[in-house]
Amino acid sequence: MTSHYDHAQVQEFWQYVWERDDVYALDEDADDPTYVLGMFPYTSGTLHMGHVRNYAITDAYSRYRRMQGDDVLHPMGWDAFGLPAENAAVERKTDPRSWTQACIRRMREELETMGFGYDWSREITTCEPEYYRWNQWLFERLYEAGLVEYEAATVNWCPDCETVLADAQVAENDGDRVCWRCETPVGRRELDQWFFTITDYAEELDDGLDDLTGWPDGVREIQRNWIGRQEGARIAFDVSSRGGGGGSGDGAEPVEVFSTRPETIYGATYLAVSPGHELARELAATDDEVAEYVDIVREQDPDEVGFAGVETEATAVHPLTGAELPVYVAGYVLEDVGTGAVMGVPGHNERDHSFAIEHDLLIDRVIVPSDDPGDENDGRSGAPAETAPYTGEGVLQGSGEYDGLESEAARGRLVEDHDALEEAVTYRLRDWLISRQRYWGTPIPVVHCEDCGHVLVPDEELPVELPEFVQTTGNPLDAAEAWTETTCPDCAGPARRETDTMDTFVDSSWYFLRFLSPHLEDAPFDTDLANEWMPIDVYVGGDEHAILHLLYTRFFTRALADLGLLERREPIRELMSQGTVLYDGEKMSSSRGNVVAPDEYGAETTRLFVLSAAHPEQDFEWTANNVRGAYDLQQTLYRMATDFVEEGNPRLERRAHDEYVAREIDRATAAITDEYERFRFHRAATEIQELARLLRRYREYDRPHGEVYRRGLLTLAAVIAPMAPHLGEELWNKLRGEGLVVEAEWPAPERDASAYQQERRLIDRTLEDVRDIVEVAAIDEPERIELVVAEEWKYRAAELADRTDGDVESVLDGVLEEDSVDADRETVGAFVAEHFGSDRNAESGQRLTADGECAILERSTWLVTDEFGADVVVRRATADDELATKARPGKPAIHIS
Repeated sequence: MTSHYDHAQVQEFWQYVWERDDVYALDEDADDPTYVLGMFPYTSGTLHMGHVRNYAITDAYSRYRRMQGDDVLHPMGWDAFGLPAENAAVERKTDPRSWTQACIRRMREELETMGFGYDWSREITTCEPEYYRWNQWLFERLYEAGLVEYEAATVNWCPDCETVLADAQVAENDGDRVCWRCETPVGRRELDQWFFTITDYAEELDDGLDDLTGWPDGVREIQRNWIGRQEGARIAFDVSSRGGGGGSGDGAEPVEVFSTRPETIYGATYLAVSPGHELARELAATDDEVAEYVDIVREQDPDEVGFAGVETEATAVHPLTGAELPVYVAGYVLEDVGTGAVMGVPGHNERDHSFAIEHDLLIDRVIVPSDDPGDENDGRSGAPAETAPYTGEGVLQGSGEYDGLESEAARGRLVEDHDALEEAVTYRLRDWLISRQRYWGTPIPVVHCEDCGHVLVPDEELPVELPEFVQTTGNPLDAAEAWTETTCPDCAGPARRETDTMDTFVDSSWYFLRFLSPHLEDAPFDTDLANEWMPIDVYVGGDEHAILHLLYTRFFTRALADLGLLERREPIRELMSQGTVLYDGEKMSSSRGNVVAPDEYGAETTRLFVLSAAHPEQDFEWTANNVRGAYDLQQTLYRMATDFVEEGNPRLERRAHDEYVAREIDRATAAITDEYERFRFHRAATEIQELARLLRRYREYDRPHGEVYRRGLLTLAAVIAPMAPHLGEELWNKLRGEGLVVEAEWPAPERDASAYQQERRLIDRTLEDVRDIVEVAAIDEPERIELVVAEEWKYRAAELADRTDGDVESVLDGVLEEDSVDADRETVGAFVAEHFGSDRNAESGQRLTADGECAILERSTWLVTDEFGADVVVRRATADDELATKARPGKPAIHIS
């Protein structure tokens, strides 16, 4: 036997055993299993430390739940479509499928090496036709339900990726709008695109955030801000001279704006519409200047447009004053925000103010702060234009009959009084653009027919599989003529396949449902199982997916419920956003050259370190010294088990200190269990270290009691196993635990552990007091230490103080009515006033009895003897004992000689 733990030597064996016994497989007859899921990885080719941390969290928790007796669903799959794989394949002169499959083989091998316990029989790969067939099938069901639109739109365009991007895939970099993947500056194009109408669910998605109590507040707030609920009013403006002379008088529809500040309406000095607004298109048909501006602006990034704009020949009628207002086409007004039109109120809106300055427009100020009404000119057109707009609440002026009203009151009155204003709610959320002009994604199952228009591919012809990859510029599918040319399913005439592929976030918006029944051939998932097993109990991933993935997932779940495929409308009960692994203060990244490979320190050490370094949601720094601590803990536990097995000859009779250790095993078990329940693996690791330290000290103090010590070692093997499964299995095996630790029952305290924290505080405080006395009195070698427990009446006083909220007179009367109190009123009164007044001990209500304190201290005297080498005596105080006045409940008097 060797006392050195060699992880590499044992991991292959235990992985073989786990696979042989199929310990992670879940029977489909399981009754509502605990569903633990980590966000499945993109097939980049290698695991990074972020993967390891994510999957170490889910693996530790799923192993813990399994040992608690739960059926556990813990699957793994591959987010295998996407532009990076296509680009990587082009760079390596291969095809995306071959490259992706090679990445999957490598990453799966790494996951297995790390010892993660997945039910591999449920593995899914999103680039396989067996999976993306159901993307297409679901697309068609959403299309039939009116949740898919095909329309021309000005979209974000990445010139490097040569594809459009959804708004959520445009990142900020030093003020520039860049592609979230390649960081190339993003431009604008007008294209015919496919959208999922997620906006139909904006209100429900926003309201549902209140019920997600198991989600981090930060993630919920990010989603709430992205959905962007705004309450206000729609305001109708009649427009004249539109499209060559038509106006409201000839039946033209008024232009509606949305405003969260309808009380500023008297400050409106112009109307502006976006370049994509219907009015802009009408005016461009007869006005060359407008047409030229629209053509230029629609290809530009909104940030590049600034506050340029073009005045049109149209005029708008102010709905309350009847004044004629100029109408502009302005790039700062966005087509898909609000109504695509704004009433310009430059006195009270910063963007409107900038536009008004740029175009020398009138600036009226019709609201002033409540505590500073100003003079009669302040707030009207006589105020200097460069004065910053006032955007706060206040008092109306220059607003006719509403002058003097507070903003809030005026809002309600205006909507009530005028038909042109209607109370409304809008959302910042825009429809989900799913079209991608790339090859490596799910083909959109639509053909374009000149006679029939857009026609869905029949279900029996799904999946529409990707053709062979041919490297070319632009979208390879456009060049695949034999594939694109087809016949119309409706009229059998010539037609062309849609060459856009789906955004890969479609793949991940429902993949968790496919894990429930991955081999089902006639439906995307088993509805009955989904209704029984959903929602996901614990979902772990990075908070960078707060919008891109999680919002789309919530939308998809609701849409599936409305299609009758699900009963649940929220997919995730508890969400955990894992923190970042840092190196020298920066996120580990291959681009920064600061990556530590998962296998550099060994699988077990890496897993144990990433779990013990910090709470899963916190960032932490990767340091070699701290990694060494995880390695040393493994070696310590292995050596303890090995030495116990090799030495044998344990003691059979139980003594007081054996009882202490037995109770500490119970206390540690209860504490570790609580930490696992709360995902505080770092604290569980600390408790494991403390228990190991105590057992080592116990063994060195005296020949240990065999049953107590072995139970302690088996407990360590069991509670370390979720974090370090190979080590736990090896320890369990050496100690002759029953079966496999992965299938063992989670250890439980043999006695009630509710008072253990009080016991621990008493012992720790007493040891600290002894150390202080030894140090202050400079006692080099104490020979005898007396621990004197307070008289019984003092415990009675403590009990009464808790009941009476520290009322001194009530406590005093209650103590002295007892016949057994051997103390006068003055002595009792002084003690009660000192210790149980309004500033009484914070541990009130959680006190031990005098007998209990004596028993605890007697069991722990070996700790004092072991540390100081002195004889230790525990006794009760008596009335004539000079130490009696110093002893009180929870704090024995101490005498050292």
